[in-house]
Amino acid sequence: MPLQSLALIENWPVRSAAAAVVRADGTLVGARGPGGQRFAIASVTKPLAAYAVLVAYEEGAIELDEPAGPPGSTVRHLLAHTSGLAFDEPRVTAAPGERRLYSNAGFEALGDLVAEATDIPFAEYARQAVLEPLGMTSTSLDGSPAKDGVSTLDDLVRFAAEVQAPRLLDPRTVADAMTVQYPGTKGVLPGYGHQNPNDWGLGFEIRDAKSPHWTGTSSSPGTFGHFGQSGTFLWIDPAAQVACVALTDRAFGPWAVEAWTPFTDAVLAELRG
Repeated sequence: MPLQSLALIENWPVRSAAAAVVRADGTLVGARGPGGQRFAIASVTKPLAAYAVLVAYEEGAIELDEPAGPPGSTVRHLLAHTSGLAFDEPRVTAAPGERRLYSNAGFEALGDLVAEATDIPFAEYARQAVLEPLGMTSTSLDGSPAKDGVSTLDDLVRFAAEVQAPRLLDPRTVADAMTVQYPGTKGVLPGYGHQNPNDWGLGFEIRDAKSPHWTGTSSSPGTFGHFGQSGTFLWIDPAAQVACVALTDRAFGPWAVEAWTPFTDAVLAELRG
């Protein structure tokens, strides 16, 4: 029986929305809305880009602890938003590892690093390393690897299944990506204010005890993922053993803060029976 809770997206104040819940084996627990419609995914681009960076690491093109970004910073710092780079420009505002400064510029530096190390433009590298092997034929990461991705519900369901049961990466690498990097680091979670600590993995935000937060009040502390300013999100809850993707065509704002948490709580409650 399809998840009835997914019907809540039909009450969201958006023109178009799509959502799905998927298990690690790729089993679709439920889906609602246009699976093939392409949406701008904004910062949900980051986990896709991070996955490509981690493929480059496993291929030996780069190392996680090699210098990258500002002096003293590494690939790991950039992936974990602790390089010290400002939000949207390559300006240093803190020492590496000191604060959790969410940075699009940091992901753009990662894209440049991988492109230089592999001699392949980052968008093309991501296509060959991640999108094509997963059958994500409607997804592209052209432009900024921080925020310019375009994808579909069907494609992101494939990615969400991959992260839960990795085939492209060693499971130990993915486990590292969902483990808090630089524990105890505080900072601002965009849209949700100051968090202490503001936990992050490698390209994935980790829920832990953050409040307020864009996932559910019943989401497990180990829940990780990302949301985008285009009104999109992807979370993976290891305790519930599912992932959820939601895409809309309305920019993130108060409507999303009000709608997303009860939506996630409803999904998890229905899954628990």
